[in-house]
Amino acid sequence: MSLKLFELVGTDAARPFSPYCWRTRMALAHKGLAAESLPWRFTEKSAIAPHGSEKVPVLLHHDKPVIDSWAIANYLEDNFPDRPSLFGGEGGRAMARMLNAWGDIAIVGGIFPLIVADIPHNLADVDAAYFRQSREARFGGKSLEQVMANRDTGVVAFRKSLEVMRQTLKKQPFIGGSAPNYADYIVFGGFQWARVTSPFKLLEADDPVYAWREKLLDAFDGMARKSPGHAV
Repeated sequence: MSLKLFELVGTDAARPFSPYCWRTRMALAHKGLAAESLPWRFTEKSAIAPHGSEKVPVLLHHDKPVIDSWAIANYLEDNFPDRPSLFGGEGGRAMARMLNAWGDIAIVGGIFPLIVADIPHNLADVDAAYFRQSREARFGGKSLEQVMANRDTGVVAFRKSLEVMRQTLKKQPFIGGSAPNYADYIVFGGFQWARVTSPFKLLEADDPVYAWREKLLDAFDGMARKSPGHAV
């Protein structure tokens, strides 16, 4: 089996941090599949351009590229049907599609202004400069520090936004039910991104979401927890 995964790193090649790459990492582990890690940095566009992409993750299966974490999850489900299912059937796949959008908007989008000025500390100078210029443009020219200045109050609103998830986790251990599935990995990717890049505390220890995150950090022989990160 020939699987390779381009995934975003900074100065430490053993510290992948993209939320979308972590979705794919968890999906591969769920399927019991191993992929060779191909570390990729923001300014290394030429490395993935031949595969038709400008961003990661990019999965290569026998050198055939699969682009985007959602497309990769579907590819793994459809091409490795003998392995544990990521969705638990077509109904689960349909619901995960909605959660994929929620994960992008509420989780990644909600976390981003809380950690954005911490991310460059993980990058080499050239990548930090690229990240700052491109992300500050998204915020109308505000500096990353200005965007993050109110995070102590912003995190309160973010925690409140998790209430539907919190209520679900009071009734079942995972979003996917009795065991995690791709719905969990969608959301977990955002929290792992924050844990790897920022010392900022997103969750209180008595939060059911915190307990859920802890279980996923320990999943697959502690794969995510073993990845270098902050004790948050």
